[in-house]
Amino acid sequence: SYDNSIRYTDYFLSRVIDFLKGYDDRFEVAMFYAGDHGESLGESGMYLHGLPYSLAPQEQIHVPMIFWFGDHYDDADVDAVARLADTPLTHDHIFHTLLSAFELRTEVYDRSLDILQRSWNAVGAAGY
Repeated sequence: SYDNSIRYTDYFLSRVIDFLKGYDDRFEVAMFYAGDHGESLGESGMYLHGLPYSLAPQEQIHVPMIFWFGDHYDDADVDAVARLADTPLTHDHIFHTLLSAFELRTEVYDRSLDILQRSWNAVGAAGY
């Protein structure tokens, strides 16, 4: 069932991207996906998920994050984002990344937790 959930997630995300492509000529479209947790599938005799962080094996705490940007998404340097592929990130980064992606200003925003902060060009988020 886990393999099927991965397959369906892949299918669903491809459908989201196809949907967004239909609006790419009129809007800045992007997709962000992050898995909520990993799954232990018998490694070291461990199954399922949900162990406390201090006990959880790497399979449970290393999860995918995927960015997809439409051709007209002007505020991010896609190459700069791609260079972050091997950078350790956490779910703590999501909130602050989405604030800047939606160009929302708030005093709780922390630039150091914004995944895209290195990729903003001068046009997009110079005020952050």
